[in-house]
Amino acid sequence: MEASVKSLVPAPKPASVKALLESSIPCGYSNSTVLNLNEHDNIASEPEEPIPIIDFSLLTSSDPNRRSEAIHQLSKACQEWGFFMLVNHGVPESLMKAVINGCDEIFNLTVEEKENYITHDIWAPIRYSTGINGVQNASMRRESLRVLMHRPFTFPNKLKAVSDVMREYTQITRALVRELLKGISKSLGLEECYIDKAMDLESGYQHFQANFYPRCPQPELSMGVPSHTDYGLLTALIHNGVVGLEILHHGKWVLVKPLPNAILVNVTDQLEILSNGKCKSVLHRALVNSSVPRMSVAMFYGPSDDKVVGPAPELLDMEGRPPAFVSMEFKKYIDLKRRNPDDAPPFLDQIRLHTV
Repeated sequence: MEASVKSLVPAPKPASVKALLESSIPCGYSNSTVLNLNEHDNIASEPEEPIPIIDFSLLTSSDPNRRSEAIHQLSKACQEWGFFMLVNHGVPESLMKAVINGCDEIFNLTVEEKENYITHDIWAPIRYSTGINGVQNASMRRESLRVLMHRPFTFPNKLKAVSDVMREYTQITRALVRELLKGISKSLGLEECYIDKAMDLESGYQHFQANFYPRCPQPELSMGVPSHTDYGLLTALIHNGVVGLEILHHGKWVLVKPLPNAILVNVTDQLEILSNGKCKSVLHRALVNSSVPRMSVAMFYGPSDDKVVGPAPELLDMEGRPPAFVSMEFKKYIDLKRRNPDDAPPFLDQIRLHTV
């Protein structure tokens, strides 16, 4: 398979993944340096136990027994899986559908309009990218639009209605994530608002990212996004009903099949660092398929940019363990992680001091 990819004759690169879909360039067109084709060697399997489901209504219940049990389940999900499906979260189904429909409008902008937002500056307020511009190529088959939400809010001028929907969605999910972090604080034996205060979430990092993964005639030669972990504290994800996300659990890839209207939440790097390795930021990846396109919207939440994140001192004192990670300013962590070579170990592993 690798030999057949290398033998392809390079062709001019189209300006977007949608243009790639309509062009004559084969789906697997690649210089074979970006995508590790071995990503496809480990086929996803059915998990021995289902991905955890967390009922948000129980987590916020006035009944102390029900809330205590929900916090226990949340703790298990974060420590054993690093992922869970959130149900009864209170986000209106109509709003979630409007967000996904808004993604369609985003990716139907003209190539010229989208090119206005192409930049290598990861701190640009709005940033458009594809798997075939910059340092990437057609073997990573995705379009994405990333908007920073914790700084002055910017959105393409033609998408005023979409902008209003995204603003409402980010406000609701921000409150949701802060409630989840209260439960996680409690599960770690810390004060309920510990993470919120320690990470300065009132002015915390937040960005919205819309992703479009077109269908691919040869999905075995391409990847939506190779395996990675996210930076921040938590990521909340919704999609258009097409499966494609896989997570690594006990050394095996597991295909995620979310419940209708559930929000998929995953632990990210700074939460693993803060919890001194108790909560797990696990590898995950996005696949493409040959029949239907997939869209997703991810909301990333983290500390304030200048916050130095390390294992919580209170947790170290409580458990009598040494710190498992180097402490680092969040903004610096993002910059270094983004520059980490594709073939290097995950950046989170590079700052581990010992195995927990």
